[in-house]
Amino acid sequence: MTVHRASSGSSSRTRALFSVLTLWLPLVAWMGAIFFLSAQPDLPHAASGWLDLLISSAAHLFLFAVLALLWARALGQGRRAWLTAAVLTLLYALSDEFHQKFVPGRHADPWDLAFDALGAVLGLAAWIWLRRRISISPKRRS
Repeated sequence: MTVHRASSGSSSRTRALFSVLTLWLPLVAWMGAIFFLSAQPDLPHAASGWLDLLISSAAHLFLFAVLALLWARALGQGRRAWLTAAVLTLLYALSDEFHQKFVPGRHADPWDLAFDALGAVLGLAAWIWLRRRISISPKRRS
């Protein structure tokens, strides 16, 4: 009986595939979820106009904050990655509003775009702040 060892090339390909799946698949899936929601002709609405606006705005903040974080996670750490994540999130938000122009019952809304951008910036800022708070441990006095 012959025992075959996995070559280092095979092992590195497996790690690369795992990396692609764990970093990029959640991002693509989240973008797909946003696209799916944007393609719905009529999403549920609250009875009150101001409550509907509040829920819709919060949803935009949340969806695009998560998208920006997923972009940043896939692109890596550092200012350049976070800036790229913010720009790519904003471009996706623009494409989302453009897409809605062609969905019956939906329309492009500049306020939605503003909340998408705000969500991306707030999500990335919160992540950066949290990472700094966690990585900096307080000095202990003896």
